[in-house]
Amino acid sequence: MSESNRSADTADAAAGPTDDAARRRQTVRRARIVTAVVLVLLAVGAGRTVISRMSNANVLDSRTEEASRQYVRTAYPKSGGAGQNVVLPGTLQGFVQSPIAARANGYLRRWYKDIGSRVEKGDLLAEIDTPEIDQQLSQAKAAREQAASSLALAKSTAERWEALRKRDAVSQQELDEKRSADTQANANLAAADANVERLRQMEGFKRVVAPFSGVITRRNVDVGDLIDAGGGSGRTMFILAQTDPLRVYVNVPQSYTQLVKVGQQVTITQAELPGRTFQGQITRTANAIDTATRTMQVEVVLPNRDGTLLPGAYVQVALPLHASNVLTIPADALMVRGEGMRVAVVDDAGTVHLRPVKVGRNYGTSMEVLEGVSASDQLVLNPSDSLGEGDKVVIAKNAAPATKAK
Repeated sequence: MSESNRSADTADAAAGPTDDAARRRQTVRRARIVTAVVLVLLAVGAGRTVISRMSNANVLDSRTEEASRQYVRTAYPKSGGAGQNVVLPGTLQGFVQSPIAARANGYLRRWYKDIGSRVEKGDLLAEIDTPEIDQQLSQAKAAREQAASSLALAKSTAERWEALRKRDAVSQQELDEKRSADTQANANLAAADANVERLRQMEGFKRVVAPFSGVITRRNVDVGDLIDAGGGSGRTMFILAQTDPLRVYVNVPQSYTQLVKVGQQVTITQAELPGRTFQGQITRTANAIDTATRTMQVEVVLPNRDGTLLPGAYVQVALPLHASNVLTIPADALMVRGEGMRVAVVDDAGTVHLRPVKVGRNYGTSMEVLEGVSASDQLVLNPSDSLGEGDKVVIAKNAAPATKAK
């Protein structure tokens, strides 16, 4: 081997260990870089997880707090200075309403007026066939003729015995007997005349006429029906009602009776006639409290010239009451619990305080409060049964703005 070749081998042997060390260092460096990148990625992932969990925890806490809040609507007490109306139920009735019954027994021959017919006083409603009354009238007339004949005989006999007595042809006793027979015959004739007149009047009842002007609201008979005098079978022939004006009877609770006066105007509405109101007037009151219901009956007269309102209809009667200075609260702000009536008052910090109250008149949607609240108190509307003293609540922002009483 030449000298030059040996020098090259010696150089290669010296360079070999150096390249291996460099490659090892490069590999170690790469491993460190990869490890550092992995550690950074792990750190980033761990940080993201921690941040996500913290965010979720905050959201959960926020939602839990939001769900635990009680949102309420509130209102302030109002002054009753503007007056109130109390609305009570009532039923329309004809000003005059009467069942029409027969006064004679027989069979219905014909009827002339049906339901809904408007009649005037004296109009013929029906005719009754009364064969028994007809026969009784014929018999009574014959009995009357018989009594008249007996009277004529008794009178002539008495006159002859008067003449005979003047000549002492008969005794006074016999004359008195003839005079008595004459008087008795006069009485029998008068009784027969009365019986004939009674049966003639009974025959007049074969024609059933309207006792007053009005509307037929019911017809209970038909041709051929057996008619009992006086409606003894419990069935009347017709029901007649006068529909202009109408009457409305209202039972006013005892707490309002002192505010109801004769001549007072009232407003009447009917659900089937939306947007329409009718004005009536109080004409009389019972002036006494019914011990069973603790109410007083009040009669209202209501004009009905156009016939819009019908007897028997259910209506609402609004009675205006005099103004008062007592505070009123919405009826749905009252809490009825075992310890008594309460209201929930919310202070500026949103804390609930339950206060006992003493209520007065009930106006339906509102009621008077005599004790327990002031005009500046915020009252919870429709409080839940779980609402208690010291609870925290939030006043709903979308609630209608409440106004304080002035």
